[in-house]
Amino acid sequence: MRFPVVLFDLDGTLVDSGAIILSSFKHATQTVLRRDFPDDYILEAVGGSNLTAQMERLDPDRVDELIAAYRQHNEPLHDELLPCRGILDVLDVLRVEGRELGIVTAKRRQTLALAFDAVPELGEFDVVVTSDDTELGKPHAEPILRALELLERSPAEAAYVGDSTFDVRAGNAAGVFTVAVGWGNIHPRERVEAESPDAFVQSPRELLDVL
Repeated sequence: MRFPVVLFDLDGTLVDSGAIILSSFKHATQTVLRRDFPDDYILEAVGGSNLTAQMERLDPDRVDELIAAYRQHNEPLHDELLPCRGILDVLDVLRVEGRELGIVTAKRRQTLALAFDAVPELGEFDVVVTSDDTELGKPHAEPILRALELLERSPAEAAYVGDSTFDVRAGNAAGVFTVAVGWGNIHPRERVEAESPDAFVQSPRELLDVL
């Protein structure tokens, strides 16, 4: 077994949440700021650090209002959340192989719970690290290193799978094997590949060939 530990990002990697996230950001900016931002500008920051940092980028003086409007719109939409196509089968295979699986996400734990409630088929994970658990978020290495610390594993034993530039940069900084994925529809492939992941896969099934 090449990597006994496989850690995953959540949005755009395990769950197909890009449209929900974009809709929630647009609701927040239209409601609070009375303006629209280009979709690409909004999505470029998705997956990095935490929601506060993402809202500071839009308007540093109205962060709390933006977050409140975002969450008011976003949380009910979790009822529509679906897993990324094909990922559940791959998770099943990895578990049967005896790998330890984890989630490292920029979401807070309360929001992650909504995702698990909506998609219970994701199953159990051996470790979960959210933005509540570390001082620094992606693209810093700390969240991934925290997950490995909890598992008592080394970076050489682990792979990190994600769809964003933040995921690849965090994985590279942590010294794990980084796998960028192309099915999330949040981040352009060329932008993610520019961060030099160790592998790029277009479908969940391809993960089994590189892990």
